Amino acid sequence: MRKKVILITGACGEIGHALVDYLIENSDLPVVTLDLQDASPEIVDKVIHVKGSVTDKSLFDRLISEYEIDIIYHLAALLSTSAEFNPVAAHNVNVEGTLMLLEMAASQTEFRGKPVKFIFPSSIAAYGMPDLETKTQFPNVKEWEWNYPTTMYGANKLYCEMLGIYFSDHFKQLAEIRPVTLDFRAIRFPGLISAFTLPSGGTTDYGPEMLHAAAKGETYNCFVREDSAIPFMAMPDAVKSLTLLAEAPDEKIKKRVYNISAFSLLASEFREEVLKYFPEAKIGYQIHPQRQKIIDSWPIGCDDTAAQEDWGWSADYGLERCFEEYLVPNIKKRYE
Repeated sequence: MRKKVILITGACGEIGHALVDYLIENSDLPVVTLDLQDASPEIVDKVIHVKGSVTDKSLFDRLISEYEIDIIYHLAALLSTSAEFNPVAAHNVNVEGTLMLLEMAASQTEFRGKPVKFIFPSSIAAYGMPDLETKTQFPNVKEWEWNYPTTMYGANKLYCEMLGIYFSDHFKQLAEIRPVTLDFRAIRFPGLISAFTLPSGGTTDYGPEMLHAAAKGETYNCFVREDSAIPFMAMPDAVKSLTLLAEAPDEKIKKRVYNISAFSLLASEFREEVLKYFPEAKIGYQIHPQRQKIIDSWPIGCDDTAAQEDWGWSADYGLERCFEEYLVPNIKKRYE
């Protein structure tokens, strides 16, 4: 009999590190992790780690021959800035890898007659505000407003959301007897800030990059204007949202894609927060026009009313607590 497990792809990334730690402590099921990198020494003995790519079909075939996958957290992705430099590779990883995994989850669902839960971290990159005037006029966007992404990463995420909706709600819709379908649930994340992992290629990384540079005593030049405004979230809240959504009863899930929110601030306000705790920090501005254009296309904030009402979402870390209790003490400790 195959062992029932949780699968986490991209487990060595920023979200993956925190999610693996949480599930090891809080889940009754074994955790299978998949990543191109080796598992970190802290978790290698606590998970079943598979080194490989989400584009490797033979690897997935091997996984489903050995395990009954109950929940998938599909974190593997080529992030926004990296995707702009190599859009074809981004499409292969972000879309083809997701499609392959959805097909595997659909097959598993049919085989066992019970939905596989497919938890998908999407992004505010799925939005595309046409200009700053519109961005100011609509500061808190709903899930299906302004879905005109301007980046490869955003286009990938939006399309994968639609693929997930298809496999959940319309898969084999012409069959005489439709099979049980998988249970796809997605979250549109704001910019995520971790105290324990380094920024890794996201366009929102100017915020955490300020912090890490300040803690190391290095000069940092922010690549967006002072008045650039987007939403951010502490990594513990990101993990909380994924697990809360995964655990929500079926009858509470009214849509497949949800916004979540914590706090929004200007780049200048982020700088001011950093200077409160690192007054000697040298943080300037050196605008990167192309990355600035991307940030300008993303909303100031996201309306997360549906997540609050449907599955009880609320952020634990507002701006002050995020810096004072989570980011600053842990980042200081990292560089002592």
